[in-house]
Amino acid sequence: MFGIEILAGWQARSISLQADALNFFGDETTYAITFVVLGMGLRARAWAEMAKGASLSFFRLWVIATTNQRFYNAEPPIDEIMGSIGLLALITNLFCAYLLFKFRSGDANMRSVWLCTRNDAIANVAVICAGAGVSASQTAWPDLAVGAIIAFISLWASVSIIKQAMAELKQVPA
Repeated sequence: MFGIEILAGWQARSISLQADALNFFGDETTYAITFVVLGMGLRARAWAEMAKGASLSFFRLWVIATTNQRFYNAEPPIDEIMGSIGLLALITNLFCAYLLFKFRSGDANMRSVWLCTRNDAIANVAVICAGAGVSASQTAWPDLAVGAIIAFISLWASVSIIKQAMAELKQVPA
């Protein structure tokens, strides 16, 4: 979905689709790191979470900067692409959320997987709404607003993951 959504976001000139695509990329990275460190000790898993949280924060800050740049050159995106790709992404994320629901209250490593998927599903709904807003207003503002919101919510989740990982590192004996 990352590849589909980043290409569609580029083609549609949609910040919200690009922000959502980066959420998918973050998920893919998070899932890969989670599977690698799953059987390792708490220290290794917590350090992996710190790395994931930092990288996710970087991507979210990039979206915020891009949104700021587009603010001054706000060309309306293609709303039909936003809506259809947003719906496809929502279906994908709802399925993933269903599979991951039982892991939502685990350690930082498992919780990050759940948070990323949950946030992506919420973002997908927001992208669909942004597409409708762009269609109704014929402006880029709904897209820019949703792109910024997605970035800030994901940044907040990244900070939450880092804080939990730091707390877990403090619990591990030296």
